[in-house]
Amino acid sequence: MADINIKINGIPVTVPKGTTVLEAAHMAGVDIPTFCYMKEINEIGACRICMAEINEGRGPRLVASCVYPLAFDGTEIMTNSPKVMDSRRKTLELILSTHEKKCLSCVRSGNCELQTLCNEMGIEHEEVYEGEKHVYEIDNSAVHMYRDNNKCILCRRCVAVCSKWQGIGVIGANERGFKTNIGSAFEMGLGETSCVSCGQCIAVCPVGALSEKDFTNEVFNAIADSSKHVIVQTAPAVRAALGEEFGYPIGTNVEGKMVAALRRLGFDDVFDTDWGADLTIMEEATEFVDRFKNGGKLPMMTSCSPGWVKYCEHYFPDLLDNLSSCKSPHQMVGAMAKTYYAEKIGKKPEDIIVVSVMPCTAKKYESQRDDENAAGVPDVDYVLTTRELARMIRRAGLKFTALPDEDFDNPLGLSSGAGDIFGATGGVMEAALRTAYCWLTGKNDEVVEFTQVRGTDGIKRATIDINGTEIKVAVASGLANARELLKKVQSGEEKLDFIEIMGCPGGCVNGGGQPQQPASVRNFEDLRELRAKALYDEDANKQLRLSHLNTDIQKLYEEYLHRPGGHKSHKTLHTSYVKRSVN
Repeated sequence: MADINIKINGIPVTVPKGTTVLEAAHMAGVDIPTFCYMKEINEIGACRICMAEINEGRGPRLVASCVYPLAFDGTEIMTNSPKVMDSRRKTLELILSTHEKKCLSCVRSGNCELQTLCNEMGIEHEEVYEGEKHVYEIDNSAVHMYRDNNKCILCRRCVAVCSKWQGIGVIGANERGFKTNIGSAFEMGLGETSCVSCGQCIAVCPVGALSEKDFTNEVFNAIADSSKHVIVQTAPAVRAALGEEFGYPIGTNVEGKMVAALRRLGFDDVFDTDWGADLTIMEEATEFVDRFKNGGKLPMMTSCSPGWVKYCEHYFPDLLDNLSSCKSPHQMVGAMAKTYYAEKIGKKPEDIIVVSVMPCTAKKYESQRDDENAAGVPDVDYVLTTRELARMIRRAGLKFTALPDEDFDNPLGLSSGAGDIFGATGGVMEAALRTAYCWLTGKNDEVVEFTQVRGTDGIKRATIDINGTEIKVAVASGLANARELLKKVQSGEEKLDFIEIMGCPGGCVNGGGQPQQPASVRNFEDLRELRAKALYDEDANKQLRLSHLNTDIQKLYEEYLHRPGGHKSHKTLHTSYVKRSVN
């Protein structure tokens, strides 16, 4: 497409014809605020915060910069003219006229896109436009989150990601005009719908209308209870994102400081969910090799992502037999903490509290599922998101950036590089293939990187040749992509042996519990790629890169589980699924 020359706030810039005003401004180093806009997901030009003054030779006028395409050479654009600033101020004041302004107690205070823009524009809290206000009951029906429509600004980002990214669409705009509100069909509570608890709606909400249910107080109380032995574990994706909460660049691996912070918060043991990822590979690779060799149900599908598992139960119940029966890594760590490790330290399972720090809100739901209680008590007692951990660190007064780097505790802390990459889409598949390759070829310590399944594409396919045997695999992230792939599997169009599915686009690094980035960052930076790079770099720098060579995992089988896929392993590390209705 031909280039055109334009000026933005007097700055000359050359852009391809058809570029939007918003994109052109970004190229010129100018930030235009947005609320509703999400690139390729919610390009609706509805909130009118992004208005810019444009002159294409016919006189100046206001346009919505996020959707207005540039077509003419010599176009002049102003993003900070008096007319633009007056429009933006009035729009903000109208939004505030129906917004619950309890900023001091809001979970998003200090990280709220509305609050930030109001501060930048010098907007006071006094009412400029007085009139009728709606009062909504908070929806607490879901296990993992709540909705407070008193704070909603009707940007519809949540609706867009639920429908387009995830292909679920359990929320939308109800009523019309001034009565418009975001909710579920027939005013059902979110917990009554077939929501899969992925939390992607929370991740994109610009204000405090949506948030995870916070268990930080319960965890602080557990730590203070001297009768309890409190264990914490952290997922691989957490170390790749936690630093964002404390000013580090996106994709900084803060594993060492994270471990130090957890120890100073008072946890008795700080374990690594990556150890559980290695254990998952032992069980899952065993399961796949057995199915592949002995005519089992194929394609086998991974079961690490609880949002995906719940999606399968609701929307593809006829494929439940294809799911691996393995628990997810953090549930395996919880199960081992309350059985194997409990015996080692002489504690009763009921006296051990396991806290999982996850990038995922669906893990909150997963920890309460049936058949996740190997010791007769829940494998995991509390699930915290990356954001909740950051709140605990701040509340405890820890200076995160000044903490030393420390290592995880053992014996549930040693992990391989294969365990590290679980947090990125394709990582579970690659980790499993590395071990399956070694077992099928007899080359027990050869590290083969399966780069074909890496990257942030929604669906990736590869044919893996192992000793002349072809294994057809596919990887999908984001549930709309999963639906597309699984429909082809059902129709027979896709013939596959092994499928990895992650509920969130890009995998756990982009989970619903990760740090929230504003639209100004999210629309122009690939959070998935930057965070995933931290995990692949960690894998590349490790000497131990194969799950089955983890000596602590080997010791676990020698002392307790006996063999992968055996009776005791199935009793402790595997789970079951149920068919669910669609609401």
